[in-house]
Amino acid sequence: MEINDFHADRTHWRNWVGNQSCVRQETGAPTSDDELSSLVADATARGLDVRVAGSGHSFTPVALTNGLHLTLSQLRGVRDIDHDRRRVTVGAGTTINELVAVLKRNGLSMVNQGDIDSQAVAGALTTGTHGTGARLGNLASSITGMRLVQTDGGVLTVDGSDPDLLEASRVSLGTLGVISELTLAVMDAYNLHEKIWREDFESAMDRHDELAEQHRHFGFFWCPTEASRDLYCLPDTAATSSTGATTDVCEMKVMDITDEEPFETEFEKVAYSSDVYPITYVPNFHELEYAVPVAHGKDAVRAVRDLMLNDFPEARYPIEYRFTAGDSGWMSPFYEQDSVTVSVSGEPGLDYWDYLRAVDEILRSYGSRPHWGKMHFLSGEDVTRLYPRADDFRKLRRSLDPQGRFLNEHLTPLFG
Repeated sequence: MEINDFHADRTHWRNWVGNQSCVRQETGAPTSDDELSSLVADATARGLDVRVAGSGHSFTPVALTNGLHLTLSQLRGVRDIDHDRRRVTVGAGTTINELVAVLKRNGLSMVNQGDIDSQAVAGALTTGTHGTGARLGNLASSITGMRLVQTDGGVLTVDGSDPDLLEASRVSLGTLGVISELTLAVMDAYNLHEKIWREDFESAMDRHDELAEQHRHFGFFWCPTEASRDLYCLPDTAATSSTGATTDVCEMKVMDITDEEPFETEFEKVAYSSDVYPITYVPNFHELEYAVPVAHGKDAVRAVRDLMLNDFPEARYPIEYRFTAGDSGWMSPFYEQDSVTVSVSGEPGLDYWDYLRAVDEILRSYGSRPHWGKMHFLSGEDVTRLYPRADDFRKLRRSLDPQGRFLNEHLTPLFG
């Protein structure tokens, strides 16, 4: 399957899980930067809005448009590697798994990575995608530069010489222009030692701070029922549990850089970094995720767990809980805020809105911010309240795109 081709024909498009769709007036699949510039300039001159589909992994309407819908699946591949500075320049349509395959061959690794690696680099990074690690920023914090195609087809080069432009563009949801390429900071290749095991919830809370401090990566899935882990394709770690519990348990994971030789057992392995990070998911869920200030992480996950057990026992999907360090991206969920991310999911085909709104109410009470590619209920007023640089971002966006051609119905109330 080509990137961006989830349930797509010339007029209709749906995302990977089928909860977002649009009817496009025009589509484009440029094979060069010049062709991309021409497509954007022609469309905006004719009054069409322009959005890029990415890999279709967002649960929100962020990629939708009834104007020109672009796929950058032909603008992929590593364009340059600067070994001395540990920098890599990559076409925007390149998937993360394509990028890391090249990095591995060149003795390099991404600084951190999420648990899905099939997303397009530009879409994943600029919606705030992250991995886990209390001292590690989100993926966008590794961006050192990019090329932004403007409404007239001209190219705005982001290279750090204007620090505000760089910080605004890191998590910009495609609203500052169409990204044709990105330059990322990487690091020397490393292997990770992964260990997974099961603990009861209270034990996980007792060890929460210790595990976050002692390991490069720590996170867990809380599973309310025995069948919950199957919904996310998680391994059954009952053999590693000392509690004997099969419900209301946490599937724990730590990962650390190691010099050990590669090996793999059922619940432990050592391998190249990007061979350890990903998890195989079946697209059978619709996800909401918020970044909670780290000081409130345990209280927030307790509150959501209690909600699920007492008020929504039919909510069977696990809670995913991860750490991310604060960063300087203006619209990053982690802007100047060390966080834990708490995510829950609704089951496709069911009416899960009361449940998600109840989770949203809990998490927002702690001053949490959403992952832009996952379901949320924010208004423009909420954005202003939660993001100190929101008005600066809107001012910059308007200066670059006064007609709002890179917006859509979902984004206009937030950033227009």
